[in-house]
Amino acid sequence: MHLTRRQWIAAAGATAAAAGLPSAHAQASALKISHQFPSGSLTEGDFRDRLCRKFAAEVEKRSSGALKASVYPGSSLMKTNAQFSAMRKGALDMSLVPLSYAGGEVAETNAGLMPALVPSYEQGAAWKTAEVGKLLSKVLDDKGVLVVSWVWQAGGVASRARPLVTPDDAKGLKVRGGSREMDMMLKTAGASVITLPSNEIYAAMQTGAMDAAMTSSTSFISFKLEEIAKHLTSGRQRTYWFMFEPLMISKEVFNKLPKAQQDIVMAVGAEMEVFAREAAKADDQAAAAIYAKAGAKVYDMDEPTLKKWQAIARDTAWKDFGEKNESCAAILKAAQKLL
Repeated sequence: MHLTRRQWIAAAGATAAAAGLPSAHAQASALKISHQFPSGSLTEGDFRDRLCRKFAAEVEKRSSGALKASVYPGSSLMKTNAQFSAMRKGALDMSLVPLSYAGGEVAETNAGLMPALVPSYEQGAAWKTAEVGKLLSKVLDDKGVLVVSWVWQAGGVASRARPLVTPDDAKGLKVRGGSREMDMMLKTAGASVITLPSNEIYAAMQTGAMDAAMTSSTSFISFKLEEIAKHLTSGRQRTYWFMFEPLMISKEVFNKLPKAQQDIVMAVGAEMEVFAREAAKADDQAAAAIYAKAGAKVYDMDEPTLKKWQAIARDTAWKDFGEKNESCAAILKAAQKLL
């Protein structure tokens, strides 16, 4: 059978569309990925920035250039706290952002930084396929956001004047916890709480507006807090501070992609999770070494101290979260099944 030029172009376009490739009349899809962390490269710098760059490179490779992605680090595309809402509306394509930053907008997202609810990387990884992960994914899906990569990070406390290890140490300190629930635990322990994104911690500690900050090991490194902190409670052994910082995509944007490109996005996203977990664990060790070299005293949390914090969290943050609504209660109950 002989095809006319018009028929040939139509057939080629259909084949390209099925493969997720650009047709003669279609332009390559272009995604913008926003995050708040310092800029780096594929091989150097904050691993969250590297993850975004690796993701972008791999989806372009697998789609033969039909799907491209650009990374905008350091809140250069959009303010940190605006990212989640923008994804919901389709105004932002993708973002790697601490999920609990959306806690004021979607109560269930505070599960992403619930004190002492996730005690290890292994348990965090288990959320993806467990009941708790399915419940949380359903909430996000209903709000217009899809999780592409499940990323968990351990963290600790950097402080200026004195260490913050046990609940008794918190009395009288001005502390950044990172989530409403973490703040509730800190208040009960006697601290005053400060609310701001991790990329604003340095300035607040430098001016004395804040005595101590809880954040991830990677942020301790990237934001160079060793220059002003004299004490570090490390997350390398055990910690009550595990944050869910997923790479996410706007459902509206995702649904506009050809099926082949959707499959590439989700497959590459899943593959990035192994890289993220190993990089986060490496940063737990690196942060302790960097702070010790800078002259700070480094502390590791023992099991009895962790249990003390967990007891406070259970009576305050967990209780409050579970009473928010039926959805929060179900997420909390499902998460506790993994403890």
